Amino acid sequence: MYKLALSDTKYKTPVFKKNIPDDSFKYQPLPKPSGKYPYHMDLTEIVDDPPVDKMVFHMVGDTGSVRNPSFQKLVVAQMLRHFKANGAEEDDPQFLYHLGDVVYNFGEASAYKSQFFTPYEKYPAPIVAIAGNHDSEINPDSKPYKSLDAFTAVFCDTERQVVSFSGDAERRSMTQPNVYWTLETPLATFIGLHSNTPKFGIVTEEQRAWFRKELLAADKHRPEKALIVCIHHSPYSADINHGSSIPMIEFLESAFAETGVKPDVVFSGHVHNYQRMQKQYPDGDSVLFIVAGGGGYDELHPVASEDDDRFTNENSMFQGVQLLNYCDDKHGFLKVSIERGPEGLSLSGAYYSIPHEEEIDSDDPAVLADEFLINLRR
Repeated sequence: MYKLALSDTKYKTPVFKKNIPDDSFKYQPLPKPSGKYPYHMDLTEIVDDPPVDKMVFHMVGDTGSVRNPSFQKLVVAQMLRHFKANGAEEDDPQFLYHLGDVVYNFGEASAYKSQFFTPYEKYPAPIVAIAGNHDSEINPDSKPYKSLDAFTAVFCDTERQVVSFSGDAERRSMTQPNVYWTLETPLATFIGLHSNTPKFGIVTEEQRAWFRKELLAADKHRPEKALIVCIHHSPYSADINHGSSIPMIEFLESAFAETGVKPDVVFSGHVHNYQRMQKQYPDGDSVLFIVAGGGGYDELHPVASEDDDRFTNENSMFQGVQLLNYCDDKHGFLKVSIERGPEGLSLSGAYYSIPHEEEIDSDDPAVLADEFLINLRR
């Protein structure tokens, strides 16, 4: 296995980017829910007879690309290798959970055919998603439309049907009940959040209240189910393009503190690389925060160097958070497994990296770049 080496010159903690202008004016009102409160969807609605003792799924974010689609095609091609690998059907991913920014640079319907439906036409499993900031943005030069009009048509429909702007693709619309929503599965509860369009995200009080209730409800199913939180804007990051999102840290950590419930892992995108961070809490709990935003957009985001005075890690919110591993010069994706064993649940993940090259005809498999394991005994 290729082992990533942490550079001695790069930060090994989250960083905060200095002198960033406030762009909260970019906030966009949310569309009306397509389903009923509390916005739950069961895996059985999209997967026939899901196994109760083992679940496998892909995760990836920031897959769209306007300038160069080659990297997205490489990522999808490598994910396809995981189906019927070595004849082990039980290891086939049952679905793909997209962490946002399906299309760039604006969430226009015209972008979905080339950036989503065509690249994923051979992907055999259902695809669910949370929206990213680019999915939510509006192109001022286009015919007027509302934020997330196209995203909700693709992912939050009231019934599964052909999407009018898909180019007659075989992939049908998904029936997620809202842009923030919960996926219930036999082995895990996925709470998917919507963090809107500004660079560091915004979450309204209505969604905050919903999130607190979802944490408490999901906690009642532990330890029989894992608790996974998905949000597009990365709360903790060490990259040079975004850095950490203070608003998302405040939002998540306040909800954890108020409810007394912490998830087993938080997945995010937004930052175009892979990072695995762990936060050690004063009460002894630890939570993984994983960034998986290298799904295809051609520009990758390097981890910041300690001598770069545009960044600092001097922030009390970063206490107890360490960067354990990263991949900032290659695209890639996650394959995650949750398995029930004699001693309870275990959640394992593998990050596969793909060279940052424009060759798309390579038969070389993706490289296993990082692995992690969480034993869910509570």
